Amino acid sequence: MSEEILVNVTPQETRVAVVENGVLQEVFIERSNRRGLVGNIYKGKVCRVLPGMQAAFVDIGLERAAFLHAADIAPENGTDETARQESISQLLHEGKTVAVQVIKDPLGTKGARLTTHITIPSRYLVFMPGEKNLGVSQRIEDEAERQRLKDIVLSLCGEEQNDGYIIRTAAEGVDEAALASEVEFLRKLWRSIQERAVTVEPGNVIHEDLPLTLRVLRDLLDSEVEKMRIDSRETYQRVNHFVERFVPELRERIEYYPGERPLFDLYGVEDEIQKALERKVQLKSGGHLVIDQTEAMTTIDVNTGAYVGHRNLEETIFKTNLEAAQAIVRQLRLRNLGGIIIIDFIDMIEEEHKRKVLRALEKSLEKDHAKSYISEVSSLGLVQMTRKRTRESLGHLLCEPCPMCDGRGSIKSAETVCYELFREVIREARQFDAGELLVLASQEVVDLLLDEQSTSLAELETFIGKPIRLQVESLYTQEQYDVVLM
Repeated sequence: MSEEILVNVTPQETRVAVVENGVLQEVFIERSNRRGLVGNIYKGKVCRVLPGMQAAFVDIGLERAAFLHAADIAPENGTDETARQESISQLLHEGKTVAVQVIKDPLGTKGARLTTHITIPSRYLVFMPGEKNLGVSQRIEDEAERQRLKDIVLSLCGEEQNDGYIIRTAAEGVDEAALASEVEFLRKLWRSIQERAVTVEPGNVIHEDLPLTLRVLRDLLDSEVEKMRIDSRETYQRVNHFVERFVPELRERIEYYPGERPLFDLYGVEDEIQKALERKVQLKSGGHLVIDQTEAMTTIDVNTGAYVGHRNLEETIFKTNLEAAQAIVRQLRLRNLGGIIIIDFIDMIEEEHKRKVLRALEKSLEKDHAKSYISEVSSLGLVQMTRKRTRESLGHLLCEPCPMCDGRGSIKSAETVCYELFREVIREARQFDAGELLVLASQEVVDLLLDEQSTSLAELETFIGKPIRLQVESLYTQEQYDVVLM
């Protein structure tokens, strides 16, 4: 399996695409004005305790108070079991300051989800201060290698093991020296976090996780990834500096892409992102999926469509469901769908067919980095599953509720259209020789270009060396625009 990571950088946003065998599997987007919070450590102040829910609301300086459940509170003394038996009122009180880590970004109307079980990931290890546990990634299957890594980390911890570690998949085959330097780095980092926690005011960040490009390098660049291509020289140099310092063995796999053609266009990523915002997903066999995201859950319906098979109906249904199982997992990763997911496969009569479809679903999920759990196929042909959700889905990130249909659907936000427009302007300016460019767009998009995005627009003009004129088209919807060469 050939896997590549593509990084597209503009001043406003960074986008990362994971491509396996030429097919887009995952997309990560981070906007400079709205970075994700997962992994950040804050000095929080308890603003409300809810004994009935065994939870508390904590002010960490965000618009909405964050949520902390009793089960996510590390005990100050005693074992975890003791903490679970204690009431939230015994653990926290209003006005108490507490160091907390974000485990789930604010989603929709919900505030961020917090824990006091601090974890600090690095390339090969996850450091868990005060936990005293030692775990190994399940993806390292060789028992001898698991034991070797455990022995190394235990020897590095010394006799008094006061902190815990999880050995990550990337540590497979790594020597003792590399693990030793990482343990030392994590200990120093934790000491600096503890020192900052004392001086910082409540409601402020103590420690911020790495930016998206470096997080991807840390979490996703393993032995299966052949190449990481970056289209920004500045970001490439920053990544190279990081690699030289922490993981020099990856140096050969980091590549700068200087091409005229946009990197995402080269791999067809832009088209795939557009398709991932649609409800309907076509299958090669002629069948299709219909994906609906609601507040409570995501439902996926499998249909045979135009596919009628060659022999009989049962074979047609089985083949469609088998193809759908793989396509569904790709869509879960691509759209970053989480929470409760209900899959309505086409009803199958034969038990063996049901078993094979479920196995195909499980096998495809092995590549997914997010944790998931699948139940059996119910008598109605429904598969209930859960997938861990920590960040906004692709649809929620790129789109907003549609004012034309009272929120029943969605359209791309004016901000998203602006960034698309910027990319289109660069594309047109590179391909054709013109004195100036005229942008035709809706009132909302033009207003944003003249207001919040005016600096970016001015920088773009300087970059392409041509003036850009804006014109409002009253009949255009928010998603419509044209770039005309003058």
